[in-house]
Order: sequence, then structure tokens, then C-alpha cells
Amino acid sequence: MAVEQSQAAEGAIQGIDPQELAEWYESLEDVLHRYGPEKTQQLLVQLRERAYHRGVMLPFVATTPYKNTLSLEDQPRYPGNLELERKIKSIIRWNAMAMVVRANKKTDKAGAVGGHISTFASSASLYEVAYNHFFHGRTEDHTGDMVYFQGHAAPGMYSRAFVEGRLDESHLEHFRQEAVRGQGLSSYPHPWLMENFWQFPTVSMGLGPICSIYHARFLRYLQHRNILDTAKSKVWAFLGDGEIDEPESLGAITLASRENLDNLVWVVNCNLQRLDGPVRGNGKIIQELEGAFRGAGWNCIKVVWGGDWDSILARDYNGLLLKRMGEIVDGQYQKYSVSSGSYIREHFFNTPELKELVDHLSDERLEKLRRGGHDPEKVFAAFNAAVNHKGGPTVILAKTIKGYGLGEAGEGKNIAHNTKKMNLEELHQFRERFNIPIKDEDVDKMPFYRPAPDSEEMAYLQARREQLGGHVPARKPTDEKLVIPDINSKSFSRLLAGSIEGKTMSTTLAYGTMLMGLMRDKSIGERIVPIIPDEARTFGMEAFFSSYGIYSSKGQQYEPVDRIGADGKPQLQYYREAKDGQVLEEGINEAGAMGSFVAAGTAYANLGINMIPFYVYYSMFGFQRVGDLIWLAADSRCKGFLVGGTSGRTTLNGEGLQHEDGHSQLVATTVPNLVAYDPAFGYELAVIVQNGLKRMYADGEDIFYYLSVYNEEYEMPAIPEGDGIQEGILKGMYKLRSTDSGGDQKVRPQLFGSGTILNCVLDAQKLLAEKYGVGCDVWSVTSYSELSREAQSTTRWNRLHPAEAPKQSYLEQTLAGIEGPFIASSDNVRLVPDQIRQWVPGDFTVLGTDGFGRSDTRPVLRRHFEIDAECVTYATLESLARQGGFDKAKLPQVLTDLGINPDKVEPRTA
Repeated sequence: MAVEQSQAAEGAIQGIDPQELAEWYESLEDVLHRYGPEKTQQLLVQLRERAYHRGVMLPFVATTPYKNTLSLEDQPRYPGNLELERKIKSIIRWNAMAMVVRANKKTDKAGAVGGHISTFASSASLYEVAYNHFFHGRTEDHTGDMVYFQGHAAPGMYSRAFVEGRLDESHLEHFRQEAVRGQGLSSYPHPWLMENFWQFPTVSMGLGPICSIYHARFLRYLQHRNILDTAKSKVWAFLGDGEIDEPESLGAITLASRENLDNLVWVVNCNLQRLDGPVRGNGKIIQELEGAFRGAGWNCIKVVWGGDWDSILARDYNGLLLKRMGEIVDGQYQKYSVSSGSYIREHFFNTPELKELVDHLSDERLEKLRRGGHDPEKVFAAFNAAVNHKGGPTVILAKTIKGYGLGEAGEGKNIAHNTKKMNLEELHQFRERFNIPIKDEDVDKMPFYRPAPDSEEMAYLQARREQLGGHVPARKPTDEKLVIPDINSKSFSRLLAGSIEGKTMSTTLAYGTMLMGLMRDKSIGERIVPIIPDEARTFGMEAFFSSYGIYSSKGQQYEPVDRIGADGKPQLQYYREAKDGQVLEEGINEAGAMGSFVAAGTAYANLGINMIPFYVYYSMFGFQRVGDLIWLAADSRCKGFLVGGTSGRTTLNGEGLQHEDGHSQLVATTVPNLVAYDPAFGYELAVIVQNGLKRMYADGEDIFYYLSVYNEEYEMPAIPEGDGIQEGILKGMYKLRSTDSGGDQKVRPQLFGSGTILNCVLDAQKLLAEKYGVGCDVWSVTSYSELSREAQSTTRWNRLHPAEAPKQSYLEQTLAGIEGPFIASSDNVRLVPDQIRQWVPGDFTVLGTDGFGRSDTRPVLRRHFEIDAECVTYATLESLARQGGFDKAKLPQVLTDLGINPDKVEPRTA
């Protein structure tokens, strides 16, 4: 064989004696035979280094030939019953198809519910091999595999769950019809809608990939901190080749190799088609991805050709077939997938030498040559190699045909992704192709099929899952209840007491102080996961580095530059990385930090242990940058605290338009299970966090929190004495301070303030009293969204229960009998306070920061947005004037006295 290969067309080099080349090739074969692939690899590396040393620069090649990475010789014996597995897979294919088609037929007149058949059709073998031999459920001695299923393949997972007995026909009948909770099946993986089934939302493409990487790292984090033994768990992510175009898909792959995450396996279903057509019609997506992943340090396994091709490739002595495989672009491969054997023979095997390789095959046989992703033996070999690979992550690039088995309904066609209907002839063809035991007269009814309980198929299927630890996916929340520190404990007491007289503090610093105290708590301290995207010094949290360490799987292999001070003495605060470090500092990577947040915040359900993530980030780079991941966290029933540091359109004063956040509190209201607060003082923050910990980790509520904290420093008061303060903080508002009404004052204004702007409102209260003789009440509004949500719920109840005595919300009870006027000011856009307008019993004026931010001093910016003390004062007097409580004729002079320019540019459009 060596001589034949030495004479290969691809082996000839013009100007070098063919005999000498033959001797080189024969030597290579000899080394390979005697010493094996590993030593041969080392020899070639040495030769390459010698060539470099002699000035020979070799071209960089990131890809390998367009064939299977694993040779036939490396392919292990298949451990299962291929025939039984084929029958089971065919039944699952049928039910998945029938479920989607029946649902659309049923709902056609009311607006078909949609669904996808073709994705699972192309990936059925990938999933079934994994289900039968790899996916491990969570047991007492195994933390379970984490499987990120490709969203569009969900019907296949429902179908398997039906065959396993986990779902019944009623569930399948109500695919995408889930208004009645628990009756139907969600369109894609949604834990919020199917809380005992799905674990990870994945259909917002690109989010599954990045979350899987950070999930794999979080498993190592728990292992290295000796919190949980996760050594047996693998993280699997099943992705589409079109999905890889999403920036989040490839954005963090170097982290996986840098962290040596050999507990991570990606399976990319390369059916060569996106939603509308070819992924790389004029290129080769498998080769492109191989180059990207190998360049990033991943172990890359290509599964391109099924076993039918082995004997053909074995006869390709001159490499012409391999060369031809590499020449064809994906668009043409898609064409071959829908073409006849005669077309393939004429156009693919387009030379006499190539035709000779397949002259023993009929056109029908040629047409049925399988792609690698449809061959269970090839798939098993790749999966087996992946789970046994050490030192880094693995990606498997499996070539398939989109809509495999759908025939004329969509197999390999550009319409495949949207296929959700099949006519009677196509149904019969599908039934025949996969040998489904359904009678001719019943095919048009598309009955769901489950083998008899005592059948060989059912016994095999159940035995495989039992051996692998049970069903997957399965969401299993823990019953563990954490002991939460009391509000008067050390963790919170400093904030309740306020700052020392003359000392100032920002709410961001208050947050850091409180978190440090919680991490020292014996009950929950080790469960806290501080997450910071390379902004710890901005938030005044650098002390966390030396105290708790930054998690690094490699420890610290260098001496930090700040370990020794200029005076030669050791420093107490320095940059410390440690294998058991508690802080996750993600680098400049908010999306990755959200991946860690979700992994930690869902550990209670996916790993059976409560972990408490506190993720503090640059406020503007939260909802605005990673809002999709925050929505995913909500769907995941995630728990924990999102903390928007350096909040406020005017409080973060020097950073400018793309940094100054005034709308995250508004966006937070759109996430149904996110509880959002905008505290002004440390004691408010303490009360909110203590109650949040209790609600999530003692009471077991499936909620998470968003907190705005600011970088402006001012004196922090102690928590006021009196009843109802803590309740008011948690409900959303409480009366903070009052001044006496003037002698002839008949109308008493009510001023609402939030966050740092509460101080401006308090200053306005003082101005009104001292300069205009107007007394008023100031309310600290900690959460407009909580006030609004409870009021909405109360209003709805009253509307739907007309015969019952009406209820009153906390907001309505609190403001009952108060006529106003009401004036609100905050560092947020006006729509944040506007949420409660419906329930405010009087004239309501809202000031806010609508418009683009810009750099300047805080006083200038607050005047620009008209939210400072003077603007609050004027708004109050103008409101009073409309109610007859102030002489309207004096308002122009008030503007002058307060230095307000009525003709300046409108801030919203400035």
C-alpha cells in the first residue's frame, strides 16, 4: 500500500525524484506501524521545528481533510442492539412528526400553532445514541449530565418522553396549546412553563452555547471549592450549524479551552441549512467550524460520512475521492441530498477513476449512502471519544440532512425548517420508510404509537435509562431551606445604623460592605457566588480579591504586582487568584457573567444545592447589553441578585451617553418574576436583600432580584423608628419625612423620591418650607414596579369579582385620604414612576431623565434633566397653582428665583 500511496497524484512533487519521495512515504508508514500515531505526531512536530529553524516557513492549516476524524480502525464495537434502537428511533420520529402535524391541523382555522419537524429529523440519531448510551440522570452518587437541547428539536424530546411513559397522549395532543397550565407542551425548552421537565431554555439561539461553557466551568468551581463532587457530570450542548453565526455561540470558546473543560461536549448538527437556506452555500461550514474550534484549542471530531462510505474510501488509493469531497461546496451537497443516484453518479463521481469506485453500486444504493450523523456507529464512536478525551473541551461536527425522512415534504429542501404539514401520500411514505406498525386506514389519523409495555423495545428503552440514572431532561428542585441571617445580624446591622457622623457612603459601597458580611456568615457564606465582570475596583470591591480569592482552575502561577508595596512590606489587599477562590471575575464579559449567574442561580434545581449568586455590573451594561440572557434567567426560574452598579442617568456623571443608565428599572418591569428595587439608603438595601434571601432560599420562591445601586457618596441615615418602615420598604414606599404646613396652607403636596434623587427631593422639601412656606411629605419609593404589580393584581381581582367587597392595594391604602398634588422625581425615565399613575388619588407630576445622557457634573446634569431640588420645587408649586394652592402669577418669578431657564432645550431631544 505504501508504494501505491507514494505514487498518488496528490503525493507527486515536481522537481523531486519520485523514488526519493517513495522512500520518505515508506519511512513514514514504517514509523507509524512500529511506534503508533502518538510517536509519529511527535516526530512530525520535531521535523516542523527543524524546518522552521532552517528558515522553512510552513503554511498554517487549521483544517483536516473532509472526512471522518476517527478512522474505521479507531471505531469501537457498538455496545447496544442496533436493530432495537433503530425501531425505537423510528417510533420516536413518527410521534414527533405526528404531534406537530396534528397540532397544526387542529388549530389551522384559528391560526396554526407552528412547530418544527426537520431539525429533529436530521438529529434523531445524535440524540438517540446519547440517550441510550451517554446522558446520565442525577442520582445520589452522580450529579447528572447537563444537556442543552437544540430548541427546534423539542418535539423529538417530547416524543421520547411519551414513549418512556413520562407524557401521555393528552400532552402530545396539546403541543403548543398550553394556556391551561400543565396540560400542553411548550414550543421549545421552557422551564417556566414545564418546571419538572426542561432545565435550560435554548431557542434564543447562541445563549445555549455560551451558558453551557460557563455551566461546565461552574461545575469545576463547585468541585474545586469542595462544595459538591461534580467530577462525573458532563455538559452537553446540541447546536445547529446556523446557530453558530450568533456572536454568543463562539464568543467564549477560548475560555473552555483555557480552563481545560473536558467536561464539556458540543454536538453541532451540520445539516448545512439555516432557517431559510444553506448555511454556507458557497463554502463548507464543517471546515470553517473545524478551523475555528481547533484554532481555539478544542478537540474537534468530524463525523462526515456513514459506514457505507468506508469501503469506498478504502479503495481511494490515489486520494482522488477525498480531493473531490473537499472541492464540493455545501450548496451542492444539499443538491445531492435531494437528487437521484444517477445524478450523483454523473455529477459527483464525475471522472472515470471516481466512477470506478462505485461501479458496483446501483443508483438506488448510491442515493442511500448515509451522512455520518445518521450512522449510529459513527456517532457512538465520536461521543465515546469525546467523553474520554482529557485536557480540553470537544466539539463534534456531525453532517446530516435537514428533514431526513420527510421525503417530498421537505427532506434536504430550503423549505425544510418551516415544514409542519404533510399530505396523505407523504405520511404513507414516512410510515413505510421507518416501518411504523400503523394500518393503512389509520395513517391519515396520525395516531401516536407506543409499543406494548411488555415489548422488547420498551424493555430495552427502559433498561438503558435505568442504567444511566433515570430520565433526561428532568428538573428536580431541592427541598433544602437555608438559614438566613436575621435583619439585626452582623451582616446587616451596620447598614441599619447608618454611616458614622460626618462620614459618607454610596449605596454601591453599602452593597459591598453587606456582601462581605454575608460571606462571613457561617450559615450561607460559602454558598454565595460573587460575580464581577472586571469592574471590582469601580465598585470598591477589590478587598474581595485577597479575602476570598478569584477563582482560577490553575491557581496563581505568578507573583501579583501589588503583593509587595513600595515600602517593601506585604500588602493586605492584592490581586489573588486561587483554585478554591470564591469570586468569579469574568473579565470584560457581561454575557459570560450572566452564564455564571444562571448556572449558580439554577443549581438548586439542576444540582440539588442552593447557591446564591450576587452579580454586580456596570448598570448600563445589564439589561441593555444582555437583556436576552436576563429573560433566559427568568425562564430558567433562576434565583439570585442582579445588582446594577453605578446606576443613574445623572449620578454616573462623567462617563457619557453609553454608560449612563436611566431605563433598567423600566426594563426590569417587563420580566414577570424579577423583583426590582431602587433603594436610596443602606438600611433600605439591607432590608430588601435580607427579605430576598428569605423569599428565595428559605421560602423557596422562584424569583430573582434587580437592585440599582449608585456611586454618589452621602451620609447614610439610620433606619427610622416606628411601625411599618420595613413593610413599606418591601412593599415599595413609606413616608420618610414631613414638614409643617404654612399658616394658610390648604393643599399639602406629596413628594416621591428614589435612589440618589431622594436627596434632591429632601432638599426640595426644605426649599418649599423655608422659601415659600409650603409644608409637604416626602416618601421614599423603593419600588414603583412592586407597587404597580400589587395594584394591578388587586384591580384585576376587583374587576373579576363584582359581587365581592372590593379590595385595596397597599398603594391605595397608603395614599387613602391624601389629595396631593403628587410629584415624583428619580434618576430614571418618567415611565418608571408613571406605572402607578392609575392609583394615585390626585394630580401626578413626574420628573425623569428621558433622553440621552452626557458627561458633566451631577448638578449640571440634574438641572439639564430637570430633576434637581429646584426643579422639584417648581413642579410642586406649579401643581399647587393648578389646584389653587399657590398664586399662578408668581410662577414666572419662581423660575427666576430658582435659576430655571424655561426656554432651554428639552432634555428628551437634546
